[in-house]
Amino acid sequence: MNARSYLADFINIMDSLEVTDSSAQAVDYDEAVNDVIGLINMQRSKGKKVILVGNGGSASIASHVAIDFWRNAGVRALSFNDASLLTCISNDFGYANVFARPVSCFADEGDILVAISSSGKSENILNAVKAAHDTKAQVVTFSGFSPANPLRKSGEYNFYVASESYGYVEVAHQLILHTIVDLMMPPGTI
Repeated sequence: MNARSYLADFINIMDSLEVTDSSAQAVDYDEAVNDVIGLINMQRSKGKKVILVGNGGSASIASHVAIDFWRNAGVRALSFNDASLLTCISNDFGYANVFARPVSCFADEGDILVAISSSGKSENILNAVKAAHDTKAQVVTFSGFSPANPLRKSGEYNFYVASESYGYVEVAHQLILHTIVDLMMPPGTI
């Protein structure tokens, strides 16, 4: 494989991107992005925030996009990727609860949890989604690998990248989230 074929493969993967709603019904990509923007704007007008969680490369995406949400789009946003928090919660409550505990503590009804997992089966991400549902927060998911992954069925909107390559899945998630943030910015600022 060379760089051009890698890019061509990525474009094909993006062309096959799937989005479903909470009823597992297919949603057009443009419609889903606009609906998520509308959801964020509606909840922002009510003083709500966006919380992002992910592991490894997805944690980096969560941190990056949280900053972009508040800095570029004026949306209160945070991610739970501080090393002290991660090691404390993991030590005291187990790694499976590393995100669920802070989500339970900091999420308010109507907040939006963005759950990012390449495999869609990370226990700690699934537990964070459950905690979000328990607090009546809304959930938007980003996953890949297997089309039957459990995260894909967990959100109001579920963005699925049909690839088993971390590189493709992570770059696709970053691109989709940047699309959401960039389209929320005032005209002429992108």
